[in-house]
Amino acid sequence: MMERRVIATDLLFPEGPVYCPDGTVLFVEIERRTVSRAHPDGRVEIVAALPGGPNGLAVGPDGALYICNNGGFLFRRVAGFNRTRPGVPEGYAGGWIERLDPGTGERRVLYDRCGDFPLVGPNDLVFDGQGDFYFTDFGKIYPRMRVNGGLYYAKADGSHIVEVAYPLLTPNGVGLSPDGSIVYVAETETGRLWAFDLEEPGVAKQQPFPSPHGGRLVCGLPGYQRLDSLALDADGNICVATLIAGCITVISPSGEVLRQVETGDPITTNIAFGGADLRTAYVTLSGIGQLIAMDWPNAGLRVPHG
Repeated sequence: MMERRVIATDLLFPEGPVYCPDGTVLFVEIERRTVSRAHPDGRVEIVAALPGGPNGLAVGPDGALYICNNGGFLFRRVAGFNRTRPGVPEGYAGGWIERLDPGTGERRVLYDRCGDFPLVGPNDLVFDGQGDFYFTDFGKIYPRMRVNGGLYYAKADGSHIVEVAYPLLTPNGVGLSPDGSIVYVAETETGRLWAFDLEEPGVAKQQPFPSPHGGRLVCGLPGYQRLDSLALDADGNICVATLIAGCITVISPSGEVLRQVETGDPITTNIAFGGADLRTAYVTLSGIGQLIAMDWPNAGLRVPHG
């Protein structure tokens, strides 16, 4: 196992890490319903308390925080690990995308629907070079039914949103190739990584049958391995947090599994790169409630506005 450095502990289902130039790391705590900040000395401060379930986090071109809010999860502890469970909390009325000014605390809901269809459980987002963003809607899992999810593209000012692909089965992590021409999406329950080749921003080339949604299959992991959020390295490899296996799976653009880096938590949910040379991986371990750092062999891909 690669050496792990624990940055913060006692977190309530951390996700969405974002490395900041001052050396701190922003992230969400879904169960605590906060945007939080970890300092290098291990101190954690609450940046903002939010309703619902803040899930994905990114810095926009205006320096504000953009958040995928899933509307709320239910949680349970299994074998000593925290995890989500089917169903929704009391008062759940859908999910949304919101903008948070970290300086003033002002928050504004940008989107809670796409056309006639309400958002169900926005999960993760990534900005492109134009300053707009792609995001996944995970859908919702109930004890005896499942609501499908999708991939969307939206303007950061809240003026326009389009559906890129639908339906996807529990779409989770989303990322862009180094040249911005491909959107990658990881599906949790299928353990599959999909690619959507872009013809223009927000418009993907449609792959023919048997693609279920027009995406191109990059890789499917064997056995019971479930995919969560992801980040790309500077070489274009896709680094996907892998549930149950408790690792980060590194997949080449051609679909080859290059390696799996163990983390020690079967509920490993996300990864982001930081440090002066982008060779530090910050990983959220949601099952044990930790944010850790690991030295990474490849530099991470520098994200726009990050």
